Amino acid sequence: MWSLVSAAGREGRPEGVLLAVFAVTAGYACGRISGSLLPVGGFAVTAAGAVAVAVASHDGEVPGAAAGAATPMGQTGAVAALLVLGTGAACCAASAARTAGGRTASRLFASAVACSALVLASVPAFAACLTVLLCSLAATRIRRRLAVLAALALATGLVAGTTWAVAEDALPSGLAASVEAPLTEHRVALWRDAVTLAEQEPVLGVGPARFGRLSPTSVQAPASGSKPHSAPLQQAAEQGVVGVALLAAVFGWILYGLGRSPRPAPVALSAAAALTAVAVLACVGNVLSFAPVTTGAALLAGLATARAPREGHDL
Repeated sequence: MWSLVSAAGREGRPEGVLLAVFAVTAGYACGRISGSLLPVGGFAVTAAGAVAVAVASHDGEVPGAAAGAATPMGQTGAVAALLVLGTGAACCAASAARTAGGRTASRLFASAVACSALVLASVPAFAACLTVLLCSLAATRIRRRLAVLAALALATGLVAGTTWAVAEDALPSGLAASVEAPLTEHRVALWRDAVTLAEQEPVLGVGPARFGRLSPTSVQAPASGSKPHSAPLQQAAEQGVVGVALLAAVFGWILYGLGRSPRPAPVALSAAAALTAVAVLACVGNVLSFAPVTTGAALLAGLATARAPREGHDL
């Protein structure tokens, strides 16, 4: 509804936002159903599917890319997000498996997916997959999940705050240089354009899908796509502070659902670690512009919050 309000009376195009909402809804619903019918198999199929799409996208365009999103700068992040989701789903399968063989096979597959990130994506993608794998291993010893979920939410908030600080040039010079070096000057320029647009229209934003036409950096380099390569900054620029609040509420709702999930804590926390890694990637890239990523993330959340058959049939 807010995307429609933000687009009213201007040349905004809310179709992309609406399609993303539908993709998330469909993915989550399928995850809840599949998780109830196949408590372990659903995770295994999701992991294999995410890896298959990542491999197919390595030398070509990521399937389901939104207009303006299929750029090298964004495609690498999308492949990384798919591998993170694949690693997380495999870790969930290991935590949900009832046999030692199933757990071992799933852990080995998760390790293989993490290692493949060095070939298919980048070193940061490998680090993200490895972090998810280590968090999943640590989760086997954790029974109280709320503190961990709160820490994951805080970590995501810190990354989002850092991107805004970089865009505002608010970091100390030494720290700013070390943070901006791996980001490239072009990405930082896009972020600063997003902050400028957000300051012009702080409540409504400039309208969905209008960043590419109003950003001087994007106009000068159309090959980089029409997005600022940061989900929070894109929301701030195109849909104002309300859009940012709604985006944060979606992530908070997912963590809340995982906190109340009937699944064992290791399953919920493994999924939370993977979804947090995707959220961090979304703060510094446009991974949410790719339908496989948004659908896969929602599918993983649905699987991790579903009731297994032994816990009842209430979906």
